[in-house]
Amino acid sequence: MVAELVHLVRHGEVHNPQGVLYGRLPGYHLSELGHKMAASAAKRMAGRQITGVYSSPLQRTQESAQPWADTFKLPIQTDDRLIEPFNRFEGRRAQFGPQVLANPANWPFLANPLRPSWGEPFVSIAARMLAAAEDAWIAAPGGEVVLVSHQLPIWMVARSVQGKRLAHDPRRRRCALSSITTLERRGDRFVEVDYQDPAAELLAASVDFGAV
Repeated sequence: MVAELVHLVRHGEVHNPQGVLYGRLPGYHLSELGHKMAASAAKRMAGRQITGVYSSPLQRTQESAQPWADTFKLPIQTDDRLIEPFNRFEGRRAQFGPQVLANPANWPFLANPLRPSWGEPFVSIAARMLAAAEDAWIAAPGGEVVLVSHQLPIWMVARSVQGKRLAHDPRRRRCALSSITTLERRGDRFVEVDYQDPAAELLAASVDFGAV
Protein backbone atom coordinates (compact mmCIF):
# COMPACT_ATOMS: atom_id res chain seq x y z
CA MET A 1 0.00 0.00 0.00
CA VAL A 2 0.98 3.65 -0.30
CA ALA A 3 0.06 6.79 1.58
CA GLU A 4 -3.09 8.68 0.65
CA LEU A 5 -1.55 12.04 1.53
CA VAL A 6 1.89 13.46 2.33
CA HIS A 7 1.95 16.40 4.75
CA LEU A 8 5.01 18.70 4.72
CA VAL A 9 5.18 20.43 8.09
CA ARG A 10 7.46 23.31 8.95
CA HIS A 11 9.00 23.56 12.43
CA GLY A 12 7.81 26.06 15.03
CA GLU A 13 9.46 29.27 16.21
CA VAL A 14 13.15 28.90 17.09
CA HIS A 15 14.88 30.41 20.13
CA ASN A 16 17.21 32.83 18.37
CA PRO A 17 17.86 35.90 20.57
CA GLN A 18 20.90 36.95 18.51
CA GLY A 19 18.85 37.05 15.33
CA VAL A 20 21.23 35.02 13.18
CA LEU A 21 20.71 32.87 10.11
CA TYR A 22 21.00 29.55 11.92
CA GLY A 23 20.81 27.26 8.88
CA ARG A 24 22.32 23.90 9.87
CA LEU A 25 24.12 25.23 12.95
CA PRO A 26 23.63 23.04 16.05
CA GLY A 27 21.95 24.22 19.23
CA TYR A 28 18.96 26.04 17.77
CA HIS A 29 15.92 24.64 19.53
CA LEU A 30 12.27 25.63 19.69
CA SER A 31 11.22 28.53 21.85
CA GLU A 32 8.34 28.12 24.30
CA LEU A 33 6.06 29.59 21.64
CA GLY A 34 7.57 27.25 19.07
CA HIS A 35 6.58 24.22 21.14
CA LYS A 36 3.01 25.54 21.27
CA MET A 37 3.04 26.00 17.51
CA ALA A 38 4.28 22.47 16.91
CA ALA A 39 1.60 21.09 19.21
CA SER A 40 -1.09 23.07 17.39
CA ALA A 41 -0.05 21.53 14.07
CA ALA A 42 -0.32 17.97 15.39
CA LYS A 43 -3.60 18.79 17.13
CA ARG A 44 -5.04 20.04 13.84
CA MET A 45 -4.65 16.54 12.41
CA ALA A 46 -5.93 14.62 15.44
CA GLY A 47 -8.22 11.84 14.30
CA ARG A 48 -6.51 11.44 10.93
CA GLN A 49 -4.86 8.14 10.03
CA ILE A 50 -1.22 9.22 10.30
CA THR A 51 0.97 6.16 9.76
CA GLY A 52 4.46 7.67 9.52
CA VAL A 53 6.37 10.62 10.98
CA TYR A 54 9.64 11.70 9.38
CA SER A 55 11.90 14.57 10.38
CA SER A 56 14.99 16.48 9.39
CA PRO A 57 17.88 15.67 11.77
CA LEU A 58 18.10 19.22 13.15
CA GLN A 59 16.97 19.87 16.72
CA ARG A 60 14.15 22.28 15.87
CA THR A 61 12.52 19.81 13.50
CA GLN A 62 12.99 16.83 15.81
CA GLU A 63 11.27 18.83 18.58
CA SER A 64 8.51 19.85 16.17
CA ALA A 65 7.97 16.23 15.17
CA GLN A 66 7.60 15.08 18.77
CA PRO A 67 3.93 16.16 19.17
CA TRP A 68 3.11 14.17 16.04
CA ALA A 69 4.90 11.12 17.42
CA ASP A 70 3.13 11.48 20.76
CA THR A 71 -0.31 12.09 19.24
CA PHE A 72 -0.19 9.19 16.82
CA LYS A 73 2.00 6.84 18.89
CA LEU A 74 4.65 6.59 16.20
CA PRO A 75 8.47 6.76 16.20
CA ILE A 76 10.22 9.69 14.59
CA GLN A 77 12.12 8.49 11.54
CA THR A 78 15.03 10.80 10.72
CA ASP A 79 15.64 11.51 7.04
CA ASP A 80 18.69 13.63 6.19
CA ARG A 81 17.10 14.67 2.90
CA LEU A 82 14.64 16.86 4.83
CA ILE A 83 17.42 19.05 6.26
CA GLU A 84 17.82 22.81 5.87
CA PRO A 85 20.02 23.76 2.88
CA PHE A 86 23.63 24.75 3.41
CA ASN A 87 24.11 28.53 3.31
CA ARG A 88 27.36 30.51 3.27
CA PHE A 89 25.81 33.20 5.47
CA GLU A 90 25.09 30.84 8.38
CA GLY A 91 25.91 32.38 11.73
CA ARG A 92 25.57 35.97 10.55
CA ARG A 93 22.86 38.32 11.74
CA ALA A 94 19.76 38.00 9.60
CA GLN A 95 20.00 41.45 8.02
CA PHE A 96 20.37 41.35 4.27
CA GLY A 97 20.18 44.42 2.06
CA PRO A 98 22.57 47.03 0.67
CA GLN A 99 25.08 46.30 3.42
CA VAL A 100 25.64 42.81 2.02
CA LEU A 101 26.51 44.19 -1.42
CA ALA A 102 28.73 46.81 0.18
CA ASN A 103 31.17 44.13 1.32
CA PRO A 104 33.30 42.87 -1.61
CA ALA A 105 33.94 39.61 0.26
CA ASN A 106 30.28 38.71 -0.31
CA TRP A 107 30.26 39.31 -4.06
CA PRO A 108 31.29 35.76 -5.14
CA PHE A 109 28.40 34.35 -3.11
CA LEU A 110 25.87 36.72 -4.71
CA ALA A 111 26.94 36.19 -8.32
CA ASN A 112 23.94 34.06 -9.29
CA PRO A 113 20.78 34.45 -7.18
CA LEU A 114 18.88 32.16 -9.54
CA ARG A 115 20.97 29.11 -8.56
CA PRO A 116 21.65 30.41 -5.79
CA SER A 117 25.41 30.89 -5.58
CA TRP A 118 25.41 31.33 -1.78
CA GLY A 119 24.19 27.85 -0.92
CA GLU A 120 22.69 24.57 -2.09
CA PRO A 121 21.15 24.88 -5.56
CA PHE A 122 17.37 25.09 -5.66
CA VAL A 123 17.20 22.10 -8.03
CA SER A 124 19.14 19.99 -5.54
CA ILE A 125 16.84 20.95 -2.67
CA ALA A 126 13.73 20.15 -4.69
CA ALA A 127 15.12 16.81 -5.91
CA ARG A 128 16.05 15.47 -2.47
CA MET A 129 12.79 16.65 -0.91
CA LEU A 130 10.65 15.07 -3.62
CA ALA A 131 12.66 11.84 -3.32
CA ALA A 132 12.07 11.79 0.45
CA ALA A 133 8.35 12.43 -0.08
CA GLU A 134 8.10 9.63 -2.64
CA ASP A 135 9.94 7.13 -0.45
CA ALA A 136 7.70 7.99 2.53
CA TRP A 137 4.62 7.69 0.29
CA ILE A 138 5.71 4.26 -0.95
CA ALA A 139 6.70 2.95 2.48
CA ALA A 140 3.41 3.87 4.18
CA PRO A 141 0.96 1.10 5.07
CA GLY A 142 -1.85 3.29 3.78
CA GLY A 143 -3.04 6.33 5.68
CA GLU A 144 -1.11 9.60 5.65
CA VAL A 145 2.51 10.52 6.37
CA VAL A 146 4.08 13.62 7.93
CA LEU A 147 7.48 15.06 6.94
CA VAL A 148 8.77 17.78 9.27
CA SER A 149 11.20 20.05 7.50
CA HIS A 150 12.15 23.70 6.90
CA GLN A 151 10.79 26.69 5.01
CA LEU A 152 12.92 26.68 1.86
CA PRO A 153 12.82 22.90 1.28
CA ILE A 154 9.04 22.86 1.63
CA TRP A 155 8.69 25.90 -0.62
CA MET A 156 10.84 24.22 -3.26
CA VAL A 157 8.46 21.26 -3.28
CA ALA A 158 5.45 23.55 -3.52
CA ARG A 159 6.88 25.44 -6.48
CA SER A 160 7.98 22.20 -8.15
CA VAL A 161 4.58 20.54 -8.01
CA GLN A 162 2.94 23.79 -9.16
CA GLY A 163 5.22 23.86 -12.19
CA LYS A 164 6.76 27.20 -11.19
CA ARG A 165 10.36 28.40 -11.48
CA LEU A 166 12.37 27.53 -8.39
CA ALA A 167 14.10 30.93 -8.27
CA HIS A 168 11.94 33.27 -6.21
CA ASP A 169 11.74 36.25 -3.86
CA PRO A 170 12.32 34.85 -0.33
CA ARG A 171 9.98 37.49 1.09
CA ARG A 172 7.08 35.90 -0.78
CA ARG A 173 7.40 32.35 0.50
CA ARG A 174 4.11 30.86 1.62
CA CYS A 175 5.37 28.60 4.38
CA ALA A 176 4.63 29.97 7.84
CA LEU A 177 5.91 28.47 11.07
CA SER A 178 4.21 25.11 11.78
CA SER A 179 2.29 25.32 8.51
CA ILE A 180 1.11 22.16 6.74
CA THR A 181 1.47 21.76 2.96
CA THR A 182 -0.36 18.66 1.75
CA LEU A 183 0.43 16.62 -1.34
CA GLU A 184 -1.54 13.91 -3.11
CA ARG A 185 -0.16 11.49 -5.67
CA ARG A 186 -1.89 11.63 -9.04
CA GLY A 187 -0.44 9.35 -11.65
CA ASP A 188 3.33 9.71 -11.65
CA ARG A 189 3.51 13.05 -9.83
CA PHE A 190 2.55 14.86 -6.65
CA VAL A 191 0.09 17.75 -6.61
CA GLU A 192 -0.60 20.17 -3.80
CA VAL A 193 -4.13 19.77 -2.44
CA ASP A 194 -4.10 21.84 0.76
CA TYR A 195 -2.24 24.42 2.82
CA GLN A 196 -3.01 25.15 6.47
CA ASP A 197 -1.72 27.52 9.16
CA PRO A 198 -2.65 25.78 12.42
CA ALA A 199 -0.55 28.25 14.41
CA ALA A 200 -2.05 31.34 12.77
CA GLU A 201 -3.18 32.80 16.10
CA LEU A 202 0.37 32.53 17.43
CA LEU A 203 2.19 33.96 14.43
CA ALA A 204 1.70 37.60 15.42
CA ALA A 205 3.75 37.04 18.56
CA SER A 206 6.47 35.04 16.80
CA VAL A 207 9.82 35.95 15.27
CA ASP A 208 10.75 34.29 11.99
CA PHE A 209 14.02 35.54 10.52
CA GLY A 210 16.39 32.62 10.81
CA ALA A 211 15.42 30.66 7.71
CA VAL A 212 17.88 30.54 4.79
